[in-house]
Amino acid sequence: MVSADHEGLDAAALAGDEFIIPTYKGIGAQVPEEIASQRCTYLCGNSLGPLAKRSQFLIQQELCVWATRSVVGHFNHPHGREWMNIADTVTPLLADLVGAKDKEVACMGTLTANLHLMMSAFYKPTPNRYKILCEGKAFPSDQYAFASQAVFHGYDPKDAIVEVFPREGEFTLRKSDILDVIAKEGSSVALVIFSGVQYYTGQWFPMKEITEAAKKQGCVCGWDLAHAIGNVPLSLHDWDVDFAVWCSYKYLNSGPGGIGGLFVHEKWEANKAPQFAGWWGHDPATRFQMPPDFSPTPGAQGFQQSNPSVLTTVSLLGSLQVFKQVGMMRPLRERSVLLTAHLEVLLRQTGFYVTPDEAAKHTANDPPRFTIITPEERESRGAQLSLLFLPPKSDIMERILGYLESSGVIGDERRPDVIRLTPAPLYNTTRDCERAAEVLRRAFEAIGRST
Repeated sequence: MVSADHEGLDAAALAGDEFIIPTYKGIGAQVPEEIASQRCTYLCGNSLGPLAKRSQFLIQQELCVWATRSVVGHFNHPHGREWMNIADTVTPLLADLVGAKDKEVACMGTLTANLHLMMSAFYKPTPNRYKILCEGKAFPSDQYAFASQAVFHGYDPKDAIVEVFPREGEFTLRKSDILDVIAKEGSSVALVIFSGVQYYTGQWFPMKEITEAAKKQGCVCGWDLAHAIGNVPLSLHDWDVDFAVWCSYKYLNSGPGGIGGLFVHEKWEANKAPQFAGWWGHDPATRFQMPPDFSPTPGAQGFQQSNPSVLTTVSLLGSLQVFKQVGMMRPLRERSVLLTAHLEVLLRQTGFYVTPDEAAKHTANDPPRFTIITPEERESRGAQLSLLFLPPKSDIMERILGYLESSGVIGDERRPDVIRLTPAPLYNTTRDCERAAEVLRRAFEAIGRST
């Protein structure tokens, strides 16, 4: 077990002063008045990142430009961010985060809309190769997209979708099991698509190895990076990933419903034209000449359909500027590994932790406890820890969550029994971890006194 005193772990966040963290009072926590105006313990960046001060500033600037220049702002902007080229301000930064060339990345749309666009281009089922292989219990929106794409092509999702589940009594997938299924089913699989980081368990899948295995079987390989981008290091180009999609409101802190993005490997540039074209994907050199025939922008940006929202794009830009300030993913990942390990040790020391093996045997008659179902190995997780509360399918998780929230500790629940806690290296501190563990311990003690 790692020590709670992690060498090299600075107590302060990398860029804590760059973000506005809600106060205890703001979230309605029941805390003493003398600390009500202090920042709460916000460990929910896996769901929605906090507001970057730079994002707030840039949005205010754009509102001012809208008010003072209106349509002129598309072509003449006082801060050099002409709206017709607004996505260019974030494209290089996104490309850096996912390990891609600029032309392989497009800032556009939203995650599931982008997923459908990518599947329309890359999911080309044939009578012998029509299956979609994914992790079991993928995020529901992904499941809906996979099923609807299968139906659109005339297949029964129960036959066309192959899900890989953990072994009995285990909570996460073994790499060997994933690779075995790819090898076994590969000749009938058209598309292998996993989450980079699994939303429920927090497992970071072995992306390079899965991609290589899929290619060996002749499958297209795509990724949903909603919980991976800005959380773990990525090398999509070098790994030969075919396509990927993501949202930006989690670890990238772009705001609720923020703009999404996608990746298309440059090798597809010559023979993978967008099927559902829009004018913003047209070659910018002639876009405003309004020609009748579509001439796509080379690379991923040819998949653009409509002009991107300026306000959501600059909100993303403000956060990405903070990423750049701290040195992008290398220092973030280094701190993230230490910070999450610090929280993990503190949680185990609460006195109410049981191992995953013990959790698998927990019964309804056993006292309330919790385990951590996120892998312990650093190469198999990002910042998130998923806490599974026991007994399963009881009211323990909801009672614990209510206690945490009333005490000003913000995580989020995933039914039936999981609370996710995520110390983000950009803005979370070691004190956040310590307070979360202490409040969790008090929550269990309160439950014990009430039974």
